[in-house]
Amino acid sequence: MTRWRPPTPAGTALVTVAGHARLKAELDDLWRVRRPEVVRALSAAAAEGDRSENAEYSYRKKQLGEIDRRVRYLGKRLETLRVVDTAPTDPGRVFFGAEVTVADAASGNEARYRVVGPDETDARLGWISIDSPLARAMLGRRVDDRVVAALPGGVRAYDIVAVDYPRG
Repeated sequence: MTRWRPPTPAGTALVTVAGHARLKAELDDLWRVRRPEVVRALSAAAAEGDRSENAEYSYRKKQLGEIDRRVRYLGKRLETLRVVDTAPTDPGRVFFGAEVTVADAASGNEARYRVVGPDETDARLGWISIDSPLARAMLGRRVDDRVVAALPGGVRAYDIVAVDYPRG
């Protein structure tokens, strides 16, 4: 029996200038640096003889498949992405690229998030996808607005404290 999974819906095709540069750099590194290294190691492992008992060969073959899969994804994704490099006409509202400071309505604890494309999210930096429930709830809102988002931990209410648009 196979583990069939329905395809994941495509994320919003927006990216910041810095995010686009990072994706292009990753693609370039995979194609020009990592893939040739793995191909050399794979050919060396293949020359050792019986491939069915060669763990190095199996590992490198799998690694090459992972690299090729990522290269294919990045190549297609970079063609469809739209780079957002302009500031919004109303910088007081939350749009793509905004850094938003919110206060939890229940506890008052503040957090800062940046609304970015799904390909450049980073929880450590507080970068959330524009497709996330919290970002969707904040889009178009202003300072002092209350937003309610259905998060995995339950429904939460937040007050928007500040909206900024960093460069890049």
